[in-house]
Amino acid sequence: MGRLVLIDALTAGALLALWYFCMARYNRHKGVLALRWVEAACSGKGRVVESNWLGACRLQAKLGFASHWFENAHVTVRLLPRPLPLRWLLSLWRRQRETLTFEADLDCAPTFQLQIFRHRWLTHKHSRLASRSKTWSISRPGPVVLTTRTQWTQELTPVVNTLMTSRGHHLITVRFRPESPHLAATVALESLSDKEAAASFLTVVRDLAAGASTSRQ
Repeated sequence: MGRLVLIDALTAGALLALWYFCMARYNRHKGVLALRWVEAACSGKGRVVESNWLGACRLQAKLGFASHWFENAHVTVRLLPRPLPLRWLLSLWRRQRETLTFEADLDCAPTFQLQIFRHRWLTHKHSRLASRSKTWSISRPGPVVLTTRTQWTQELTPVVNTLMTSRGHHLITVRFRPESPHLAATVALESLSDKEAAASFLTVVRDLAAGASTSRQ
């Protein structure tokens, strides 16, 4: 009996080790591919200088850009903890998303602190409402800004306008602050499916940086 228990334990250990190896390799492939898309999207204006893995689920890379783009730029790719089955199942239950965060310093530090969270609310017609649709007047409003600021300063308008008209890019969060890094933008990794999508993301980030610079003028 003891021998069978030992064999079962060794088998389970071997399966877990194989699972970890395969899922860690999958994560590494996915992270490296995301970096390749970002580097290709730079169109020769920037490149990956160095990269390193912090565990099996987080990849950090330093980017070097041409002048007047960004300073001290780096990206962080956060992947699901696939190598650890229990943590992976928990992340799926919590509906955690894989993300890519771009952080950099601007030529001129922003004079304001701003953190933006983008949310989308979706609804579906209920069967009872559908049967009474003639009594409903439905309209599609534009973007709505909910803010915790008691006063809205003019310097925030270019940044918010850029974000609200960013060609449908699904940024999750955007942060500006006077301290380094001045700008941080997070996007769902699933939306960076190719070089063109990565290029659109970088364009939006540059537009946001330009909006912050405009607010100083």
